[in-house]
Amino acid sequence: MNPVLVHPDAENYAGSHTSPEDAVLQKINAATYAGHAQPHMLSGHVQGRLLEMLSKMLRPRQILEIGSFTGYSAVCLAKGLQEGGQLHTIELREADATTSRENFRLANMQNLITLHTGNALDIIPALPYTWDLVFIDADKVNYIAYYEMVLPRLEQGGIIIADNVLFHGQVLQEPLKGKNAKAIDAFNKHVREDIRTEQVFLTVRDGLMLVRKK
Repeated sequence: MNPVLVHPDAENYAGSHTSPEDAVLQKINAATYAGHAQPHMLSGHVQGRLLEMLSKMLRPRQILEIGSFTGYSAVCLAKGLQEGGQLHTIELREADATTSRENFRLANMQNLITLHTGNALDIIPALPYTWDLVFIDADKVNYIAYYEMVLPRLEQGGIIIADNVLFHGQVLQEPLKGKNAKAIDAFNKHVREDIRTEQVFLTVRDGLMLVRKK
């Protein structure tokens, strides 16, 4: 059983003191929980607002998201794009990609967000851009591979945000069990030892790692 990392009352209090979701995000949230087999993968209200605020602070021109799910986090991140900016998001599963496209149209962001369907390990090298902001929220065993792919093309001072770095609290267990927990723990250690970057580990929801390229 996964431990409760943040007391539910604290989660509720945080949500009640965070700017509410807009109508589109409420619809995406509700539809995901009503119709998806794994709705817990959604970024959700507080984390979504954090992603949006970070993007608005950075004012990125090019954003890369690895793992679209149902499009919630991409909509949040795209709100901070500077004029003429673009967000590229990659989704492996065709069903989730279809849902994301529908949600981007619902948010009237279809011209700001380009969705790529397929394996991110193949797609990332083919994208001819440098990135100001990268959000990694995909298969955990490839986090280090994604990180090493995007870091050389991350602008100096650019930010990588990695989700699920607590992996349901499983990284706290000894011994580590399961390939995903082991992969995330290895990723966290990899980033910690990387002299090219500086990082802060946030215990928000399932853990977010903010990594800044020096």
